[in-house]
Amino acid sequence: MLTDPFFYALAIPAFLLTGISKGGFGGGLGSMGVPLMALAIPVPQAAAIMLPLLMVMDVVGVWRYRRDYARGLMGILLLGAVIGTALGYAAFSHLDDGWIRLLIGVIAVLFPLKDFALHALGRSPLAVAPNPAKGVFWSTIAGVTSFIANAGSPPIQVFLLPLRLDKTVFVATTTVYFAFMNAIKLGPYISLGLFTPENLATSAILLPLALAGIFLGLWLHARVPDKPFYFWCNVFLFVTGLKLVWDGARIVLFT
Repeated sequence: MLTDPFFYALAIPAFLLTGISKGGFGGGLGSMGVPLMALAIPVPQAAAIMLPLLMVMDVVGVWRYRRDYARGLMGILLLGAVIGTALGYAAFSHLDDGWIRLLIGVIAVLFPLKDFALHALGRSPLAVAPNPAKGVFWSTIAGVTSFIANAGSPPIQVFLLPLRLDKTVFVATTTVYFAFMNAIKLGPYISLGLFTPENLATSAILLPLALAGIFLGLWLHARVPDKPFYFWCNVFLFVTGLKLVWDGARIVLFT
C-alpha cells in the first residue's frame, strides 16, 4: 500500500468530505476527492483508489434511500450514464485532464451564481420542469467526467438542482445514479489495469474513513431543513468548481 504521509494527509479529508457529501448533500464536495489526492499521486491512481470505496458508500446510500429516488428521472439519467461511461472509456487516454477540470469547474462556479443573487435579494428560486434532453446531456457529461476524474457531481447537479426536488429525493436520486455509474465503471477500470495490489491495499486502509463520512452525512441530512439544504448544495458546488478551476488551470498552464 502507499506509505507517503503527504498522500494520507490529503486522503483523510478527501474521503471524509466525499462520504459526508454523498450521504447528506447529493455529491458536490465529493468531486474534490480525486483532485485533492492528485496533489500527491497521478489522477488515474487516485480514481482507482477511490472507486472501491465509493462503491462501498453506494451500498450504504442506496440501502438508506432505496424508496426515495425520483423514479421518473432515472431512465434518462441512467441512459446518460451508459453513454458517458462509454465515451469516457474510449477517450481515457486522449482527453486532457486539465481542460476537463477547467471546463467543469467553470460550469460549477457559474451555475450557483443566479441562486446566490436571488438569496441575496430575499427571493427563492422557482422550480423548473425536467427536460429529458437536458437530463441525457448533463448525465452524459457527468458520466465522462466521473470516469476520468470522479468529478461527475457538478454536471448532474446542474440538471437536478433547478428541479427543486425534496431534499431526500434529490440525494436519493444522485445516490442511485452514481451507484449505477460506479458499478459500470468497474469493468473498464479493471481492463485498464488500474486496480493494482498497491491501490487496493490503500483503499482497504481508507475504508473506515469512507464509512465514517457517509454515516456522518446521513446524520447531517436528517437535521438540515430544505431551504438551507439547497443553499449549502450550491455553496458546495461553487467551492468544488473553484477547486476544479484551480487544478485545471494549474495543469493547463504549468505542465
